[in-house]
Amino acid sequence: MKVTPLDLRQQRFQAVIRGYDRGEVNAFLAEAAEDYENALRENERLRQELAKSEAVLDEHRSQEKNLRNTLLSAQKLADEIKDNAQQEAGRILRDAEGRSELLLQKSQSRVDEVQREIDGLRLKRKDVETSLESIISALYNTIEFVREQDNKHKDEKILLHRPRIADASATSPSQALVAVEEPLARTAQ
Repeated sequence: MKVTPLDLRQQRFQAVIRGYDRGEVNAFLAEAAEDYENALRENERLRQELAKSEAVLDEHRSQEKNLRNTLLSAQKLADEIKDNAQQEAGRILRDAEGRSELLLQKSQSRVDEVQREIDGLRLKRKDVETSLESIISALYNTIEFVREQDNKHKDEKILLHRPRIADASATSPSQALVAVEEPLARTAQ
């Protein structure tokens, strides 16, 4: 049987001889009923607070679960982004290495081509130097030859250009011209 505060207030006991003082019993029952009523109110208040706390706790658990899921999703996304970034970095690095290798090959082939051009220009220079040396040598030899011829025939030319006194009166102008041309023809040979 469940006793309520109202039951305590309405409870009446029979009068017996040599029993308890009615006033004290009634006062005690009233006080007990009031304390019991306060305890029941406090209990109800605590139950309501517990229900609210449990509701808040459930909400917090739900939020925690959502946060955990969000964190897991964010971590998963971060891992995917990191993996994609590493793959992209690797691809970029491979592309750059390939391009650098290609540039190195092109540069090396250009260096080889330039070296061949330099070697060709050196050969041409050597040919030109040789040609110039041979031309200079030929010109020098020609000048020497001309000088030798000039020195050799210097006296003859002067004599050839002078008119001969004895022959000039006896010959005609055409005969004098032939006399001058003969020594010239000999010097040219």
